[in-house]
Amino acid sequence: MIMLRRLAVTLLAVVTLSLVAMSPASAYAPVDIVHTERVRVGPYDVTVGFSTWPIRAMKSLDFTFMPEGGIADKSGTLRLAGPAIRPGRKAAPLVRHPRKRDSWGLDIRAFDSPGAYSFTFAIDGPLGHGEGTLDGIEILDQPGPPLPLSWTISSLPLLGLIIFLAVAWRRTRPGRQPLTV
Repeated sequence: MIMLRRLAVTLLAVVTLSLVAMSPASAYAPVDIVHTERVRVGPYDVTVGFSTWPIRAMKSLDFTFMPEGGIADKSGTLRLAGPAIRPGRKAAPLVRHPRKRDSWGLDIRAFDSPGAYSFTFAIDGPLGHGEGTLDGIEILDQPGPPLPLSWTISSLPLLGLIIFLAVAWRRTRPGRQPLTV
């Protein structure tokens, strides 16, 4: 019973310390736009910003969509097309970027496969309705080693920890130790 109570206190302390240490890391960093493309969407010019260039498959990045004159009096939709996007997918409404509130955007989006992608915009605003497509966004292969190799290497420390704990548990056998008063 005492051992179980100690284990519970230890686990609570570990979880609390993890949460306290994680909170500064969860603060939002600013969106650093490193590359932009312009697309004509009917009567509107839209600047598409990328936080990483060139784009690599399976690597998260931010996209921002900023129509000339701002987003205050406009609404729109975005349809993505490419190798990893199933055909016939409905257009999604353009929403404010969570960290760059003065523009629309996609926060930490990753594309699963390399290839050519396109972004099709439809915008409604004071100048009327407009549609336009940004074609030829080339997404390169995934950076780094292949995923199975990465997962194997990264799981080795966890496997070592599990083996260590199993050996330590077996040698000490805390459930079978005599109680000392």
